[in-house]
Order: sequence, then C-alpha cells, then structure tokens
Amino acid sequence: MIPTIVIASATFVLITLSILFFPNIKIGKIKIGTYWVIALIGAIILLAFSLAPIKDVGKQLVSSSSINPLKILVLFFSMTLISIFLDEMGLFRHLANLASKKAKGNQYALFLILFGLISILTIFTSNDIVILTFTPFICFFCKNSKINPIPYLVMEFAAANTWSLMFVIGNPTNIYLATSFGIDFISYVKVMAVPTLFAGITELGILLLLFHKKLKLQISISEEETKIENMPLLFIGIAHLAICLVFLIISSYINFEMWLISLIAAGSLLLFSIGFGLYSKENWKYLTGSLKRLPYQLIPFFISMFVIVVAFNYQGISSQIAQFFGNSHSIWIYGYTSFIASNLINNIPMSILYSNICNNYQAVYASIVGSNIGAFLTPIGALAGIMFTSLVNKCEVKFTFLDFIKYGTIISLPVITVTLLTLNLFI
Repeated sequence: MIPTIVIASATFVLITLSILFFPNIKIGKIKIGTYWVIALIGAIILLAFSLAPIKDVGKQLVSSSSINPLKILVLFFSMTLISIFLDEMGLFRHLANLASKKAKGNQYALFLILFGLISILTIFTSNDIVILTFTPFICFFCKNSKINPIPYLVMEFAAANTWSLMFVIGNPTNIYLATSFGIDFISYVKVMAVPTLFAGITELGILLLLFHKKLKLQISISEEETKIENMPLLFIGIAHLAICLVFLIISSYINFEMWLISLIAAGSLLLFSIGFGLYSKENWKYLTGSLKRLPYQLIPFFISMFVIVVAFNYQGISSQIAQFFGNSHSIWIYGYTSFIASNLINNIPMSILYSNICNNYQAVYASIVGSNIGAFLTPIGALAGIMFTSLVNKCEVKFTFLDFIKYGTIISLPVITVTLLTLNLFI
C-alpha cells in the first residue's frame, strides 16, 4: 500500500509542478505536454511492480461496463469532434461577433450577452470547446477595442465551468462519475438543472459586483465582418449535434449506450463531410482542421490516471477513503473534498478515484459539482485551466497564477456553497 501511495503522490506532485513551471517540452517541431508524460511514467511504474495488476487493467479496458474508460473517451472525443467542426466552420466566432455588435459600445450589455452565449454553447457542447474558442477571441477583441480583457476572461472561464454542470456531456468528469452509478441523461438533468441554474445566477451576481467599475467604461466596437463560407455544411454539422443530443436524451428509453450514439453521430458527420467534399470538389479544410485540434493528449493521461486508481482499488486504498468519509452528510463531504482534490490532483483523476469511493447518489452528484466548480479555483483544477493559461499567455495578456487564484477564490467558494445547498434541497 505504501509504495502505491508514494508513487501516486510523486506523480501528482510532478504533474502539478510541470503545469506550473514546465508545461511543454519540444522535440524538434513537436510540442508535447509534460503532464501526460509524467502520468504515463507513473502508471508504467505501478504496472511494472505489479502494484496495479495488468490483468485487472486489461479486463476493465475491455469490459462491457458503462464505466469502461475507453467508452468514456469515445463519448468525449465524438462530442468534441462535432463541436470543433462547428467552430472550424466559423459558427462560434460569428456568434461572438454578433454579440459584440448587439452591445453597441455598452460594456454591461456586452458582458451579459457574452455570458449568455458562453453559457448556452457550454450546455450544448462542452466547457473545453468554449474555452478553446472564446479565449483567443476575447483577447483579440479587447485588444482592438482597448479595454481590459480580465473581466471577460474570468467570466468566460467561470461560466464555462459552471454551466457544464447542466448536461452529463458537458465535462468528461460528469460522464465518468454519472456512468459509474448508471445515471442516464434524463435522470441527470432532473437533478442538476436547478442547482446549475442557481450556480449560474450566483456566479453572474458576483462577477457583476467584482467588475462593475471596469464595465462602466464605454467602448468603440471595431466592426469585424465574419462570413460562413459553407452554409450547407454548417447546417449538416448543426443537424448532427441536434440529432445526437435528442438520442442522448432518450438513450435510456431505447436502451442504447451514450458512447455508441455519439460515435455514430461523429462517424456520420465524417462521412457527410467527406462526401460533401467529393461532390462539391472543395478541399476538406474543416474536417482536417477538426481532426488536428482534437485533444489527443487526453487519451494517455486518462488511461494513466485510470491505472493509478486501479492500483488504489487493488491495494485497498479507495475503500479506506470511503470508510473515512462515511455515509452521513455526503453532499457536503464529497462536494467540498472533490472541490479541493481537483486542485491537488486535477479533476479527471479525482473523478476516476471518486467513482470508486462514492457510496450513494448524493455523493456522486456532489462530486460532479466539485469537479466542475473546482476547475476555476486554480489552473491545476482541470485540463481546461491548463489550456486557458496557455492561450492567455500566447495572447500576451498579463494574468498570473496568483490572479487566477484570487478571482477563483472569490467566485468559486460562494458558488459551490450555493450549488451544494440547492442540490441538498432537490435530490
């Protein structure tokens, strides 16, 4: 047991240090994220010393269980591909530009419109996609309009990691924790809709209080025309997302697993894109651009974290944590500990670990809350935070680690408390 704890702890500490001080390594022209390399090394060491039996890992990777990590990855990557495809078509940027024009120079109006847009897109796509798309746009727009980008960046990151609570597909942590207890799409929404709404309202109130002085200043909107070059293909993409969401909603009634529905939708979109390219004799830049932007580094990271949790289960560590937490006050214990644990070991490994220690539905939903809202306490809380800080640095916006924690603390602590309180009333 002790060697497993030592190796896992060292892995988590090194991942944290890598995110803070050396997030990437370059091999020639290829840039590789160090976080997943460290995780992979930790998993290999555990397997090499039989602290995580290879047979156990192999059985779970090919099992028909809903928490098979490969099924989770298929679901996440399929939905991500559809969302990125819409972004490649220019849909998100077009909507963002329409929002800026509607504001007519009023920062309050712009702030509220963007908050609403980001929230809606997050609900129907995912938090990672919205952050990847809107962060560069916000930096570029604010630079051109000569306004402070910090209120908009903080709002974007907080909103994306709050409204991702609404649907099970909003975050890979939702998917893993919900499927570990056999929670279907409809059952999930019935429980999480009201807590998410209260979380969003609380968050918006805090953001407006926090930035009201900066938002009083008028701005001159720089007119930037955006054009959708291929409307038929865009409609095909939107139709695939809409149909996929409908089937995900009714998946439990038609006895069809969510990962298979999303895979069929993504596969169909690929075939339609290829066919459209052949028919119209156009290049396939939208399709190739989407495939290039998929977060492939998540695969080794996710599998490596899964191996570490298998080691925890095999050594009896998970069961001891579950006993320590007990069965009473599950919402508060699991909600706050998952919130903190996300910022110690990242929310993906936290979710994989908690899927094995949660002993009731209250604990599962509370852990889902902690995994999402914990993402905007520190940049370590989620992969979204790593991507966000990298994009902000590339755009040459000064937003330090301490700035992130300062705003994250002010917003996340009251939001998670309100969310857990609401969850306690509605579950």
